[in-house]
Amino acid sequence: MTSPQTSGALPTADLSGVLDGSLPPGLYRWRPSEGDPGPAEGPEEAGWDSRVVDLADVSGTAGFLERCAESLGFPDSFGHNWDALADCLTDLSWTDPPEQGRLLLVRGWDRFTEAAPRDAATAADVLAAAVGFWGGRATPMTVLLS
Repeated sequence: MTSPQTSGALPTADLSGVLDGSLPPGLYRWRPSEGDPGPAEGPEEAGWDSRVVDLADVSGTAGFLERCAESLGFPDSFGHNWDALADCLTDLSWTDPPEQGRLLLVRGWDRFTEAAPRDAATAADVLAAAVGFWGGRATPMTVLLS
């Protein structure tokens, strides 16, 4: 069975819709347009905690987990496995709570999916579960796969 994350079935989001709340928190594809604010300045100004995970040259589970740990500032106790990733994404107690929500931009998603389709499907499932966890809370999470 093909996962929606690997088949491209995810809805596409524009960053301004995420930031102004017209799009619900979720896991989306993102292809920047000229009108979109940059991921560095727009979200912070709108009260979002914005983090970027760059998957350049990542071709498997170990690289993906390491890049997440580095980019998201996981605690030293991070176990470098899928369960530990899920735990860290749903327990962000070491971070300050943002005013509006958390935005995670994952760059290089298509290359990662081509290099490691099963790992990408698992990663997408973990990210979707984290989005679902935060969905009913005061500070939701949105993940944009770019």
